[in-house]
Amino acid sequence: QVQLVESGGGSVQAGGSLRLSCAASGYMHDWYCIGWYRQAPGKEREGVARIHIGSNSTYYADSVKGRLTIFKDYAKATVYLQMNSLKPDDTAMYYCASASLLGTSSSCNTAQYNYWGQGTQVTVSS
Repeated sequence: QVQLVESGGGSVQAGGSLRLSCAASGYMHDWYCIGWYRQAPGKEREGVARIHIGSNSTYYADSVKGRLTIFKDYAKATVYLQMNSLKPDDTAMYYCASASLLGTSSSCNTAQYNYWGQGTQVTVSS
């Protein structure tokens, strides 16, 4: 079982930056995908970025391309979400989640994310 702990959220003004961290308990295997999701009040959960641990392949939602960057520190078993040029529309609770591709034909975009962190709040004021 993977345990995920997010941190790094906070309140910033539009145009500012934040770096979110997702620390995984134990070891991040090469067949893992880690995804960052967000949910604003009254809105559906949205996947914003994903990374395949083994290949380092990444995926971004159109709404965040060019502003958000997902990357990993293998030794620290941590995946980060660098958030630049933040907008008020980025305000949401941000969650990280993990999926295992072992024994599946899924990709990080189609995998089932089974383990979730508790979330970290990001608030962007105009």
